Amino acid sequence: MFNKGNFALFIILLLIFIGFGDSFLPKPLNNASLQTRTAINNLVLGMFPTWEPKVKPHQRTEKAIEATRTGGKVK
Repeated sequence: MFNKGNFALFIILLLIFIGFGDSFLPKPLNNASLQTRTAINNLVLGMFPTWEPKVKPHQRTEKAIEATRTGGKVK
């Protein structure tokens, strides 16, 4: 049933449906495409929790600039 050609065509049509289906498909399929893309986006974003560094990346530079302005030493 699925040979390489049919499988490749299926994948291409699936990507077009997910990526651009809401712009050219009729109303019921339009919403399905948008909901599918939104669900996939939420799934992928949920796999990577928000990451915040343990230290502020520019903290040392900001301290050096402040020390230069005030004429003091960098701590």
